[in-house]
Amino acid sequence: MKDSTFFLVLTAIIFLAACHPAPPAQKPFETEYPKGSFGYDLDFLKQNDSVVVLNTKDGNSRVIVSPKYQGKVFTSTDSGANGRSFGWINYKTFAQPSLDAHMNAYGGEDRLWLGPEGGKFSIFFRPRNEMTIAHWHTPTAFDFEQWTLTMKSENKVSLSKSTRILNYLGVISSLNIIRDIQILEPADEKKMLGVDFNQKVETVAFTTKNTIINTGPIAWYQKSGAPCLWNLDMFTPSPKAVIVVLYDSSGVGKKATTDYFGKISPDRLKYAKNVILFRADGKSRGKIGVPPMRAKNVAGSYDGQNNVLTIIQFDLDPQGTYLNQEWRTDRPPFSGDAVNAYNDGPLQNGTQMGPFFELESVSPAAFLKPQEGMSHTHSVFHFTGDKDELNQIAVKVLGISLADIQAAFK
Repeated sequence: MKDSTFFLVLTAIIFLAACHPAPPAQKPFETEYPKGSFGYDLDFLKQNDSVVVLNTKDGNSRVIVSPKYQGKVFTSTDSGANGRSFGWINYKTFAQPSLDAHMNAYGGEDRLWLGPEGGKFSIFFRPRNEMTIAHWHTPTAFDFEQWTLTMKSENKVSLSKSTRILNYLGVISSLNIIRDIQILEPADEKKMLGVDFNQKVETVAFTTKNTIINTGPIAWYQKSGAPCLWNLDMFTPSPKAVIVVLYDSSGVGKKATTDYFGKISPDRLKYAKNVILFRADGKSRGKIGVPPMRAKNVAGSYDGQNNVLTIIQFDLDPQGTYLNQEWRTDRPPFSGDAVNAYNDGPLQNGTQMGPFFELESVSPAAFLKPQEGMSHTHSVFHFTGDKDELNQIAVKVLGISLADIQAAFK
């Protein structure tokens, strides 16, 4: 009787997740701004959502946050409406006639997901399903459901979402997510990164504090599995964009996971002292990750074609228990990575979601008792302008010059 009740509940959950409502019809889009600009993206998003725009004191740096689209930071700019839009937005997804069963890739410069994606505690694969793209489904609260806006001001916004998740073992968990997002002033950036720069540099940055609370009656522990918080930042690739992931080259144990989606070609991945360099051209699908005992709490990218230096900074616990997110169940479930990077590319059938590339950070597993919470902070920084000033920031924070980044894949 107990087994039959469980499968009835499971069937109901699967049925509800599969019944995706169709999005509203798309309105004709008109804007005075060129594609690729912040103004273009703001006008585009306004026809789909009453977005929130955060501003610095001078009004030049701006960030777009969307309650309707899962509390995403869709994009940002360092120079007003005519400035470059730094986030990757998948315009075609907004016009699709029905919701995708696997993932509705709206894009977003910073979105929040829960992990693990793969492994025996996965929340992206239903119990006993093979871990392939055909069976992969993003939890609905982080895919297409609206979040609640609980507070907003000129420079800060708070959002929340209550939901339930089902893991690969068949365990159902209830939880609440709180997301606080704040745009940063240049003085904040200098303090957080330990850098200095002058008026020749234009910049925008924001920080997100992401909190998960166990609202169910049962504790999350190692035998039943536990979720983790997962920040993913989507950016537009270019032929000269290179991801920089820091690691401790003098440490012990595995340097990095490089076979999430198969082996990465040597002409796309290189190791230097304390850094891993990874091509971000959006032409070949691959993902890398660094375990917590080897990782550093920063990573970044440099787009030499557009002279954009991007840095992410995040919470890191070198002794923490991180979940393995690989699409397989034959590896230890608590041997995961703390920081990841992804380059999009065509699937085997020739289709492609992007192109885009991602910088990602994850929290340790949230082993929480009922009503306990855990937070993960993740910040994004963009710098454009004087190349010498940008080079000083790169050397200070990433430990490598812009010239050496660009020379890696000539």
